[in-house]
Amino acid sequence: MNGDSAALVAIVRYQKPALLAGAVFSPLLIVAAFISPEYRAQVFHSYLVGYLFWIGIALGSLALLMLQHLTGGAWGLVIRRILEAATRTLPLMAVLFTPIILGAHDIYPWTHHEEMSSTPALEQKARLYLNLQFFAGRAALYFAIWILLAYLLTKWSLEQDRTAEKRFTKRMRMLSGPGLAVLVLTVTFASVDWAMSLDPEWFSTIYGLLFVVAWALSALAFVIALMAVLSRQEPLSRIVRPGHFQDLGKLMLALVMIWAYFAFSQFLIVWSGNLPEEIRWYLPRLRGGWGVIAVTVVFFHFAFPFLLLLSASLKRDPRKLLMLAGLILVMRVIDLFWMIAPEFTPERLQVSWIDVVALIAVGGLWFWMFLWQLARRPLIPVNDPQYDEVLAQSHAHAGH
Repeated sequence: MNGDSAALVAIVRYQKPALLAGAVFSPLLIVAAFISPEYRAQVFHSYLVGYLFWIGIALGSLALLMLQHLTGGAWGLVIRRILEAATRTLPLMAVLFTPIILGAHDIYPWTHHEEMSSTPALEQKARLYLNLQFFAGRAALYFAIWILLAYLLTKWSLEQDRTAEKRFTKRMRMLSGPGLAVLVLTVTFASVDWAMSLDPEWFSTIYGLLFVVAWALSALAFVIALMAVLSRQEPLSRIVRPGHFQDLGKLMLALVMIWAYFAFSQFLIVWSGNLPEEIRWYLPRLRGGWGVIAVTVVFFHFAFPFLLLLSASLKRDPRKLLMLAGLILVMRVIDLFWMIAPEFTPERLQVSWIDVVALIAVGGLWFWMFLWQLARRPLIPVNDPQYDEVLAQSHAHAGH
């Protein structure tokens, strides 16, 4: 760990508790899976939700990292190390994908031959696309692409810190353009494979984009929350100013609005079409307890954050922005649960203790890996060409 960073000392002390949480709760999942077939199925269902939430932060961070390389600006410079550390958790997430493959028979209906052979269309899907071998192969390809993008961007960023050569800035920018397009494409396919295929007969062309934006929003909320804590200590306290948080708040407002636009567009198109094969996805999610969750998501994932983020003073206040980012992270879990869990219990809202255990188990391991990666490099890329400009702006703001 970099000993000159008080901010890192303040945050890395959570590394051991995070690892302990992962080490304690993961065996609980394994034990629960052997209690009964019902518990086994619940373990894999809960694991899928927890896994999709945490990998969303890693992949969303990769998207934001490439976006800031393309656009530049002080907002990206001050959060770059956090984004890079989050992307370097992807090898761990590749390993943690193994339980989803092992539990595919308990998660995905398309692994049941008798169900897929019930209609010619499903049988053709199973033969050409929805089969376990191809499913695992596609996942391996996705992870290979994501890990390669993260490796190159973080490698060049470190070399830039060591050499102060501007050619690495150009390399990262040149990779980020096509890399962002490839990331959107692969995340779209991954969301179809891992989530939409829970109902092999239903499809939506907006579904993948929903995941792209939602995961970017998850990552940004996580970064803002962490920045609000780290900016109280050196070296970030010398550099990070309210204006940086205002820029991050503006980006959060944009992502909240884009997510709401995609979510409402999908709902409007499906509902206005009123086709049985399309509205079947929404019907259980709008009834009973699931309907209450849907209303909660509308108000606390969109309406409430949207209204608060219109305030310039709130966006400039790290503490208030921290609380709002925390709310959005909670709502991301709830929204993901609303999208996934009704496939398993459509008749009623059911929350199991295993849902909480799975979220903490995966999250503990992910957060431990993230903190370990974060501590390996300085929190600020001091040899970035924008560093002196950002530092001068910060000093000028402090002088006022």
